[in-house]
Amino acid sequence: MRLFGTNGIREVVGEKLTAPFVTRVAGAISAMVPPGRPIVVGWDGRTSSPAFARIMTATLALGGHRVVEVGLLPTPAVQYLVPRHDAALGVILTASHNPPEFNGVKVIGPDGLEVPRAFEEGIEAGIDRSATPAARFSGIGEILPDPTGGERYVEGILSRVDVGKISERKFTVVLDCGNGASSMTSPRLLRRLGCRVVSLNAQVDGTFPGHLSEPTPANLVDLTRFVHTVGADLGIAHDGDADRAVFVDGSGRYVPGEETLTLLARDSVARAGGGIVVTPVSGSQAVEEAIQPFGGSVVYTRIGSPAVTHEMQTRRAVFGGEENGGLIFPAHQLARDGAMTAAAVLDLLARRGSGLAEVLSELPHYTLVKEKVACPAEHRAAVLERVLLALQKDSERVETLDGVKAWLEGGWLLLRPSGTEPLFRVFAEAKEPARARALAERGLALVRSAVDALPPEESPRA
Repeated sequence: MRLFGTNGIREVVGEKLTAPFVTRVAGAISAMVPPGRPIVVGWDGRTSSPAFARIMTATLALGGHRVVEVGLLPTPAVQYLVPRHDAALGVILTASHNPPEFNGVKVIGPDGLEVPRAFEEGIEAGIDRSATPAARFSGIGEILPDPTGGERYVEGILSRVDVGKISERKFTVVLDCGNGASSMTSPRLLRRLGCRVVSLNAQVDGTFPGHLSEPTPANLVDLTRFVHTVGADLGIAHDGDADRAVFVDGSGRYVPGEETLTLLARDSVARAGGGIVVTPVSGSQAVEEAIQPFGGSVVYTRIGSPAVTHEMQTRRAVFGGEENGGLIFPAHQLARDGAMTAAAVLDLLARRGSGLAEVLSELPHYTLVKEKVACPAEHRAAVLERVLLALQKDSERVETLDGVKAWLEGGWLLLRPSGTEPLFRVFAEAKEPARARALAERGLALVRSAVDALPPEESPRA
């Protein structure tokens, strides 16, 4: 059975994600590497994360592994620390942006990247056979806390930007930590950059009382209001595990993630004198248009940070990321990193002597509409087959690298099953907002029609 989705295992706590299940996952991970080099364990701020982390840590230690507990930190901070501990693996208890009832497990390789699919399959096989290595009393591993990880991570980011030039600007920033793991590091980072920081939801709370964890426009109403009210230069928001950052400009406008991706892709390629940018099939056409004059080219991948980071590593890309605010700076680390993204935007603005709205106005403009529609996971393949047949009839071109992407008059439409939730995601892009919306509505209708057309024994509505 496949348990790993786009970004690790994610399940509802108390349903599939239980103490016995996490014990089996930990045992399977333990069986994948021999004792010797340490395993780093970190977790996010969800209500169940500390308890599940202790199950993970104890099971690994009882399997003979030396475990370094770095504690409650953003996912990219844990990834940053894995190679710096010369660890065999890293394990993170997190469900990223999912609702509070979810939690999950991410496994990180010794290089700080998500492990490849073959390694995940080995873990899944171990879970299936309940592999749980047990060391003799003399071979039990140590559990070693490391309280310095957050500071080491912040220092690593500071080394990648011009702290003096940023500090000279004395930016006023409204920072929305979303009651997530960024509360542990991002306020400290921005203060070290000389910013005046107005914090929202900067207390870790796994129930996410401020707003739901995904940094969408609907969830960031308070941030947009506060940026305008306090006269801030910009607003920054993270998701629950802080591997993403989204922005609000000085006027209070929510900046879609594809605009930040395009802005920083152009800046990275221009500073490198050319190079490759890697982004998933959901990436905006604006990226290609923005980087081509500077000698840049785009390589597209399946959706999900593992696909992007591994392709970046292979291609020696100068930049990469997704349109959801998950951006990757390879000189820092090959991982989506929300805090690094925040620092990079401030660095760009300091170098340019401009505001965020001003630099964004220079970019090619497209409208990218994102929607979603419920579809139980067990029906994804059947629905995908039906929408593919429908789109092949009148599209200029159809690709199936990830889901179904069709080029139609004036734009493109992408329909793909989520790798983390029981739904289909719909992306549509065009120059004209009305055309992008029309394409998205067509995509929603196609998925709903495909679900309704399932035989009674398959239909989720039966």
